[in-house]
Amino acid sequence: MLPDINFIDADAVMDVFEHAAECMLASPLRRGATVHLPPRGRLLATGDVHDFPGHLAAIVRLAELDASPDNHVMLHELIHGETLVDGMDLSYRNLAIVAQLVRTYPRQVHPILANHELAQCHRMSVSKGGGDQVAMFDDGLDYVFNDRAEEVATAIREFILAMPLVLRAENGLWCAHSIPDRLSFDEGAFDRPLCTADYQSPNGVAWCVVWGRLHDPRHVAALLRRFGARLMIVGHCQAETGIESPAEGLVVINSDHPRGAVVHIDLGSALPSADELVHSAIPLGFHRESH
Repeated sequence: MLPDINFIDADAVMDVFEHAAECMLASPLRRGATVHLPPRGRLLATGDVHDFPGHLAAIVRLAELDASPDNHVMLHELIHGETLVDGMDLSYRNLAIVAQLVRTYPRQVHPILANHELAQCHRMSVSKGGGDQVAMFDDGLDYVFNDRAEEVATAIREFILAMPLVLRAENGLWCAHSIPDRLSFDEGAFDRPLCTADYQSPNGVAWCVVWGRLHDPRHVAALLRRFGARLMIVGHCQAETGIESPAEGLVVINSDHPRGAVVHIDLGSALPSADELVHSAIPLGFHRESH
């Protein structure tokens, strides 16, 4: 069940974002910009969510966070969906739900930085084909919160900037929103707090991680060696069937369309191959509540 939040109360919404940011930064699993998952339990890995109706609720049910403290879920690209209200994007509500989940399950719920959140944070125009989504998101905040919209936007920004870049596990799993298009970036940033320059185009490490789309097999193999990883899971690119493996050792997941998918990964066992993981995908459409 999703948490109950008063989405029109500015103080309540800001409180959720501010405390969730504190939880992420203070997590004992966090080192710098990386969350290091324990070698036990399981991870539910998702792709871009983009406020797709019903999918966040299905993801939370599949994560089974109450069943075990060793059940984890990775979430990213939560905002800027296609469902608008009078031309306004109200996906701050999706972000607030995840923030409340972080407060309730601080060692289990792991939102990671994605390019749409970063664009919203920096008020940098971005679109998925339906107009300037940053402006539509701001219009939604203005409509709901009026003269307190900028206060809420600041709390959202603090929450976004507290997000880690990477999730790692001892079995060789490496998860991020995307992979860098280049090999010349500051890998040491993963193990330290990020600074303003890390978020800047074109050389900031956070920028490189959330905007990359180069899935050439040789490039992927080089990154796997550099990261000391066996398998990378990302989003950011379209996967028509919800999940695909464009190169050995790389899996791309989409959770933001009717065929969206997720996967469970056993953190205490050897990783499956990319192809095996693709075949184990769970279609979110089968787990949505019927109305």
